[in-house]
Amino acid sequence: MTTTPIRITATAPVPNGELHVGHLAGPYVAADVLRRFLRADGRPVRLSTGIDQHHTAVRLCALLQGRKAEEVADGYAESITVDWRRAGVEFDALLHPAREPGYPAHVQDLLARLYADGVVVARSRLLPYCQPCERWLHDVLVTGGCPYCGATSGGNVCRTCARPNDCGDLLRPACVLCGTPAVLRQYRRLYLPLEAHRTALLEHWAATPMPPRLTVLCEQLARDGLADVAVSHPADWGVEVTVPGFEEQRVDSRFEAVAAHLLAEQGAGSGPLHFFGFDHAHLQVALLPALLLHLGRPTPAGHQVNEAYRYFGRRMSTGERHAVWALDALTEAGSDALRRHVLAQRPVGRSTDFSLDGLDRSRQVLEDDWNPWLVRLFAAVREDCHGVVPDAAPGGHGWTYLRDRLAGTAAELRTAYAPENFDPRRAVALLDEVVRLVGEFQLVNAYERDRAEQRSCHRAALAGQLAVARALAAWAWPVMPEGATRLARALGDEPGGPITVEALAAPRPGTRPSPPTGPLFGF
Repeated sequence: MTTTPIRITATAPVPNGELHVGHLAGPYVAADVLRRFLRADGRPVRLSTGIDQHHTAVRLCALLQGRKAEEVADGYAESITVDWRRAGVEFDALLHPAREPGYPAHVQDLLARLYADGVVVARSRLLPYCQPCERWLHDVLVTGGCPYCGATSGGNVCRTCARPNDCGDLLRPACVLCGTPAVLRQYRRLYLPLEAHRTALLEHWAATPMPPRLTVLCEQLARDGLADVAVSHPADWGVEVTVPGFEEQRVDSRFEAVAAHLLAEQGAGSGPLHFFGFDHAHLQVALLPALLLHLGRPTPAGHQVNEAYRYFGRRMSTGERHAVWALDALTEAGSDALRRHVLAQRPVGRSTDFSLDGLDRSRQVLEDDWNPWLVRLFAAVREDCHGVVPDAAPGGHGWTYLRDRLAGTAAELRTAYAPENFDPRRAVALLDEVVRLVGEFQLVNAYERDRAEQRSCHRAALAGQLAVARALAAWAWPVMPEGATRLARALGDEPGGPITVEALAAPRPGTRPSPPTGPLFGF
């Protein structure tokens, strides 16, 4: 088995607010599921992300709250990392610009080198300006109509169609802070002309597996002409530009994302599998690979793309404070129920809608189906087998059928968890089916307890259920690590076993299960 880690990356969140449920439903929980599956399978894996500290949204939040941008970024970055941990999302590497030695110099040197090589060039273009605020408008500081789809859009990129804009080409641009219609003025910035990388990008797109949504976007970009992407802007927040003549500007967060990727993935022999939302698609399929190809670095090996997660019909948004915050949902339902819910509703190929009632229904599945079966099982072992695993081969009425069904389920789970066919929605459905099948097996075989002369059949049925419980502890660990860990330890196992049919084996006879006093899954 190779010792080279499989690399997974997830889009760096912007610390302009707390983590919300849409973030979890998008890249983060799903990337953690894949990491856990690969790790349980014995394959080396590395999941990384960062903090998009210098995004203009941080500056906007600071202006609206009357705070310093550094305070906003540091405070929300800390709350984001805490909420990741509460949700059971584990990263092997987290690049935090404020804590990374030499980070500004790395970004500055990359930009200066590309400018010296002629890859980055100076351009004078129209840029919106707010006269009452005396402020240049770019990124989230400006709002208008997308020049491609017409939807309401911020500067740089449209969150609806993922097409880039240059801020000055927005329809009816206006200031986000005061609402005043902007005036357009000439401004000289640094740009990366993507058209110069057309051949390399077309070859990359043809060779890289993509979902149809991304393929269509790439075809649109190629058809309409690849954009010049601004890599600097007039601002007082961000990494300072050191290119002569542009020292008053700051590096654009999109270019900084490329620099951060290079820093985090240095020494990698192959490109990562990247998890991101569709609104980040232009950065991920155009800007990032164009520069990686120019620099001779590995490009992303694949893309896991999510659509918007909506709340009351509107996409969740940190900046607009329209969201269900992760901390609130975790406090209400716990990590098992929340992870199960957002994975079952994962917005892939279409947007999906979050509701508190839906989350409560997911919690009820654990309370009404998963936990009662396990409670009855451990009670029967305690009362009928002196509290230890019986010395009996798994059996009982319908055991052969159940065992064969679950052998097929194990194979299907491996397919659903695997990077090539990654589908956590399917994994959740399969896990629920396991619990349904074993719950019915338990109820049918419960009558064996009353057969005075045939207690061996009762013990065999209990051994069968213990085998399923042991398998479930391994199979559910990527989706619900908290509950699966409790179940594994209750059976005397270490958590995180491989998702295989071999997991379907009863614990060693004489083992004394030690279930917790509270629920195994959820709380």
